[in-house]
Amino acid sequence: MSLQEKLDRVVLRHQELGELLNEAAGGSSDEFVRLSKEYAELSELVAAVKALRNAERELAGLDEMAEAESDPDMKELARQERVGLAERLPELEHKVQLMLLPRDEADSRNAILEIRAGTGGDEAALFAADLLRMYQRYAEARGWRFELLSASEIGIGGYKEAQALISGKDVFARMKYESGVHRVQRVPVTESGGRIHTSAATVAVLPEAEEFDVEVDDKDLRIDTYRASGAGGQHVNKTDSAVRITHLPTGIVVAQQDEKSQHKNRARAMKILLARLYEKERSERDEARAASRRSQVGSGDRSERIRTYNFPQGRVTDHRIGMTLYKLEQLLNGEGLDEIIDALTAEDQAAQLAELT
Repeated sequence: MSLQEKLDRVVLRHQELGELLNEAAGGSSDEFVRLSKEYAELSELVAAVKALRNAERELAGLDEMAEAESDPDMKELARQERVGLAERLPELEHKVQLMLLPRDEADSRNAILEIRAGTGGDEAALFAADLLRMYQRYAEARGWRFELLSASEIGIGGYKEAQALISGKDVFARMKYESGVHRVQRVPVTESGGRIHTSAATVAVLPEAEEFDVEVDDKDLRIDTYRASGAGGQHVNKTDSAVRITHLPTGIVVAQQDEKSQHKNRARAMKILLARLYEKERSERDEARAASRRSQVGSGDRSERIRTYNFPQGRVTDHRIGMTLYKLEQLLNGEGLDEIIDALTAEDQAAQLAELT
């Protein structure tokens, strides 16, 4: 199907939705909401299509004018206007093509961030803490809400693992590219000989799931409660407030103990469990499509080494797109992450566009 045929179908569907909305105004509220959402999603694309087609018609009109006009000044004016319009046309077409790309249904959702220390002992745990602070500062800079759900600390300021909920506009669309193995090269604070060590931490970014996204039967859950404990095995409190939920069909286990309330810990554990189950379903559903993709940018594979943070050189390299920035401090302060994410987004879009041609 040609681009013009696709655009015709979009415009026609938008018109149909307008008529259906008028008919559904006094009917089922669920149907009205569904139609309104689809209409709103298509409206921006239809506006871009109209802008493109208006520019194409104007270009054709200028060509006719330049051909028919006998006045040299008017011919030159038409020619100059045509040059400017011809330069804008590819941008308008590219914008429409990007808007035609299938949108990830989870892009507009909040995200659950999970960070785990990998190889490297205490240094890996310290790096995991650095990453957690980086994402917290990035979230604050974008006006998102950052809520720490749980953290397993090691005594010297590091984390064995940490989980956070990031809420705001299009959080998952931006954060999904962060899933994978992050590697750090630096001299650990515990190293007396000044040798550079290489450590790693794993990041997983999951779209927040709603209860209706995943069907979970109570009989498929084993819920254990136990006494929460802190660093060194000292008890945080004397009640069985910690909660561990095991999803028996998949073997997924989620534990929460940071809150003093068993009810709050259970609610947080269920939130994380639903997110993991939702992401598992998404991965299985998209596996065939992903296998056929020429580019795996943003695939969310947490076993893939995606980025290296080299402290001696102040360098950060994203291995998926071969991008190197000498902005390590800015990045860790959450200031430089947009530059990398923008490049990853553009690369992913380019790969998808290539598959459409």
